[in-house]
Amino acid sequence: MSETMKGLKRTHRCGELSAANVGEYVTVMGWVQKQRNKGGIIFVDLRDRAGILQVIFEESDCGKENFEKAEKLRSEFVAAVTGRVEKRAAAVNENLATGEIEVRAESLRILSEAETPPFPIEAESRTKEELRLKYRYLDLRRPTLQKNLMLRSRITTTIRNFLTGEGFLEIETPMLTKSTPEGARDYLVPSRVHPGSFYALPQSPQIFKQLLMCSGYDRYFQIARCFRDEDLRADRQPEFTQVDMELSFVEVDDVIDATERMVRRVCKEAIGIEVNLPMKRITWQEAMERFGSDKPDTRFGMELKNVSEVVKDCGFGVFTGALENGGSVRGINVKGQAEMPRKKIDALTEFAKGYGAKGLAYLSVQPDGTYKSSFAKFMTEEELSALVTAMEGEKGDLLLFAADKDKIVYNVLGGLRVELAKQLDLIDNDRFDFLWVTEFPLLEWSEEENRFVAMHHPFTMLMEEDLPFIDTEPGRVRAKAYDIVLNGVELGGGSVRIFQPDVQEKMFEVLGFTKESAYERFGFLINAFKYGVPPHAGLAIGLDRFVMLLVKADNIREVIAFPKVKDASCLMSEAPNVVDDIQLEELKIKLDMEEDDESVC
Repeated sequence: MSETMKGLKRTHRCGELSAANVGEYVTVMGWVQKQRNKGGIIFVDLRDRAGILQVIFEESDCGKENFEKAEKLRSEFVAAVTGRVEKRAAAVNENLATGEIEVRAESLRILSEAETPPFPIEAESRTKEELRLKYRYLDLRRPTLQKNLMLRSRITTTIRNFLTGEGFLEIETPMLTKSTPEGARDYLVPSRVHPGSFYALPQSPQIFKQLLMCSGYDRYFQIARCFRDEDLRADRQPEFTQVDMELSFVEVDDVIDATERMVRRVCKEAIGIEVNLPMKRITWQEAMERFGSDKPDTRFGMELKNVSEVVKDCGFGVFTGALENGGSVRGINVKGQAEMPRKKIDALTEFAKGYGAKGLAYLSVQPDGTYKSSFAKFMTEEELSALVTAMEGEKGDLLLFAADKDKIVYNVLGGLRVELAKQLDLIDNDRFDFLWVTEFPLLEWSEEENRFVAMHHPFTMLMEEDLPFIDTEPGRVRAKAYDIVLNGVELGGGSVRIFQPDVQEKMFEVLGFTKESAYERFGFLINAFKYGVPPHAGLAIGLDRFVMLLVKADNIREVIAFPKVKDASCLMSEAPNVVDDIQLEELKIKLDMEEDDESVC
């Protein structure tokens, strides 16, 4: 039978007590982690979000009734204990923050009983994630997750305090907006009042924050909820939170400066690390040439080398064919791995094929200086030696090559260097390498749509010196866009925005929009620009990703209270789910589901 807490008031959280409280009478409340009955004495570990506290029950102190109640305590019972803080009679428990003390109980109330949980509530859970997510409310009791979410809260507070101190205004933008299908897929919300019409959940507050700049608010920020109906990964969820900001009368350096100082403040206050400023910057082109990625992990080397010139006249058709088709030949040097077994090289080849490679060429420089290669018979000894020299190869090194269009080569070798770094334990997980990647291409060619699409969004400003190429060589035009990267993960990105109507019109034209279609999608922004718009720029940082990296979690779900799984469903609430027919009727929606082998909805 559960008891009330009438007349009781918690004086301390369990983990907040220390030797400084010895001799005080306290009231603590929490969940029973463990009960150990030693006959005349009962030990109870009481847990709350602050930590674990040992409580001692002896009948001489707490009386028969309370002692008998203590005998009934089981894991996850909720209890309230009043007693006196004492130094531990036994040895100090070095594994607990409260390991020097214990509370000698004088009274006990069982506030709530509990069934046996489907898995133990412990810091390092070995329970399958599917089961933990089904019972997420229990999983969230684990100290590891509680620590992550409390840190997330502190980070959010730090960000708010920093930006407010820098003159930013926190302004909310709409959650129900107009669908502008340019980029990721929208989540649509049907309107009951306007049958056949739909809202979209925002992928970002992009248009609204630009409108706020038009409205004279100068510096805006928002801890914004965003939604994208796209495939999930370890660092991606269908609904996510971003630190969104926009500034007027600024250029690239101003946005980067404010972001760097905010990140430095967060890292210092959240996890006690110093971030040196300014952060490193490289252009997008340099990032791709050196690392094969626009979000490079710079905690290790193994950089790409372009050997196209070295092999252009060799007899290996894979290399020369790629060059003839306008591609390139590039490689990475895996130091000290010349004797890697062929089976492992074959596995790396299969890995490379997952990134679009047709195959993977290798050349190992044996300890005795001889060469072992998949293409040795097609090249002379001199050509092989020249290739090794170009790759800065030494005895004992393994050289891996990809030959294809640049985009494929970058993807293959960029993915391969990270995979090898993991396999060979080359990554220092205690290191935080921040990096800015700048001067992204403004546009990229979409094979699917057979047109150029915006690499970021249609409102990104181009580099003024590249304006002459916008009609003749649009793929050559660089954007005033920038991403902040941490340890191979894109934390966020932004750009200077287009504010001149003629440039914006030209951008729409290049993207294939007619004037009518541009107005149909973005008319309210275009019209706003007719009434005086300041130069402006902005950035958004993924809060979930940032926290994930700072706590060194392997998955973004470890820093989100109620996450979704890979198919964007919630195992706990079973969302998404079917709705009543009457709800569909009110919305004037009729389902037309294709029959499958199971049933028709």
